[in-house]
Amino acid sequence: MDNALLKQHEPQSVLANADPPAELLHQLQPYDLSEMLREMDEKKRLKWIAALPLTLAAEALEYLEPELQYETLSHLDGNLASMLLKQMSSDMIVDMLLAVHPLQAEKMLKMLPEDYREKINALMRYPEYTAGSLMTVDYVSARAHWTGEQTLRHIRKVGGEAEIISYIYVTGMRGELVGIVSLKEMILAHPQTKLADIAKKDVISVPADMEQEEVAAILSRYGFYALPVVDRQNRLIGIITYDDVVEVIQEEATEDIQKLGGSQPLSEPYFKTSVWSLYRKRIVWLFILFVGGAYTSTVLESYQSTLDKVVSLSFFIPLLIGTGGNTGSQIISTLIRALGTEEVKFRDLFRVIRKELVTGLLLGISLGIIGFFRAELMDVSVAISMVVSLAALFIVLWSSLVSAALPLVLHRLKIDPAVVSGPLISTLVDGTGLIIYMSIAKAVLHL
Repeated sequence: MDNALLKQHEPQSVLANADPPAELLHQLQPYDLSEMLREMDEKKRLKWIAALPLTLAAEALEYLEPELQYETLSHLDGNLASMLLKQMSSDMIVDMLLAVHPLQAEKMLKMLPEDYREKINALMRYPEYTAGSLMTVDYVSARAHWTGEQTLRHIRKVGGEAEIISYIYVTGMRGELVGIVSLKEMILAHPQTKLADIAKKDVISVPADMEQEEVAAILSRYGFYALPVVDRQNRLIGIITYDDVVEVIQEEATEDIQKLGGSQPLSEPYFKTSVWSLYRKRIVWLFILFVGGAYTSTVLESYQSTLDKVVSLSFFIPLLIGTGGNTGSQIISTLIRALGTEEVKFRDLFRVIRKELVTGLLLGISLGIIGFFRAELMDVSVAISMVVSLAALFIVLWSSLVSAALPLVLHRLKIDPAVVSGPLISTLVDGTGLIIYMSIAKAVLHL
C-alpha cells in the first residue's frame, strides 16, 4: 500500500494532532476536513485553515456549526478571514450571523465589501422558514438584450463567486425576471444571439415569503437544481439551490418523526439539548396521554360487572387494545408521509378511507383468526374465543377508519397532522376499543 493510500486510512484523531501534510490537503473532501477541524483545538484548527487552499477552507467551514465558524473566523488574520467570508455562500453567512450575538455579527459584516454587506443585511431581514431565509445572492444574471458573447464575458468576471453557473437568469431593465438560459444553450447558440431570443420564458419561481416546505416540494416535484426567488414586483432577488433544500427536508422529516413519538420536536441536536429542555418538550404530551389513559380506566370501571361475571374476558384486554393502537400507528405514519410528499390530498379523503377499510378488513380477519386460536389455547369457552375474534376484527376496522380520516381532516384545517401521533391514536383507540370489546361480549354471551 503506497504512502498516499496509507494517509487516507489514518484515523482522523491522529491527523488532527499533526501538521497539515501538503499532499493530504488536496485528497480530502470538504466534509471530511470539517470533521477533522471540529476535533482540533483552536490553535491547531487555525493553523490548518491557514494552510488550506482558500476555496477548500471556505467549503469546509460551511459544514461547521455557526458558533464554531464565528470562533474560527474571528481569531484568524483579518485579511484571511475577509477572503474566507467572501468565498462562503451568502445563505451560510446569514445562518452564522443570525446564530451569534449582534455585536459579533456586526464584527463579521465589517469584513465584507459594502455592496455585499447590504445584500447580507437584506437576507437577514426575511422571516425564518421562508424562501427568503433560504436563498443565496450568489448567482449569475444577465440582461435580456445582452448577446451570448457579452454574457460569457460577464460569467468569467463574476462566475467565480456564484454558487452555480449552469443557469443564467435573464432580467429586464428593472431587474424583473423574464427568462432563464442554460449555459449549454448559450454556448451552442451563435455568439451574437441575444438572450431574449433563446431564453425560456415560462420560468417557475417562488415568492420570498413562501414557506420553506412548499419550496422543497416544488424543487422535488420538478427535479430542478435551483429555483429563482422574486419579490412582489417579480424582481429577481436570489436563488435557492437543491442542497439548501435537502437540509430542510431532513429537518421536516426529523420533526415529523419526533412528533409521531408523542414529543415536541427538538430545536437543537440531541446532545446539545439540556435535560430540562427534554423534560419540557415531553411532559405536555405525556400529560395529555396520561389523561387519555384515565379515560380507559373509566371505561373499564363501567364494565366492571361484566368482567366480574366472566373474568376470562380481562385476559385479552391488553391484546385487543394493543392491536387497535398498532393498526392506527401504521396508518398514521404512512399517511403523514404521503401528505408531506403531496401524494395524498384532502380531496382523496373517501378514497383513503375506502382503501384503509378494505385493508383493515383483511387485517382484521387475519388477526381475528389468530385471536380465536390464541383464546382456544388458553382453555376458555368457544363463545369467548368468538368474542375475541370478532372484537379483533371490529377494533381493527374502527382504528383504520379513525386513523385514515383524522390526518387528512387536520391537514385541511391547517393543523400539522404529525400531531396525531402514534401514542395519541393508541390512547384514543384504547377506550373505544374496550367499548367495542365489551359490547360484543355482552351481545354474544347474553350478559
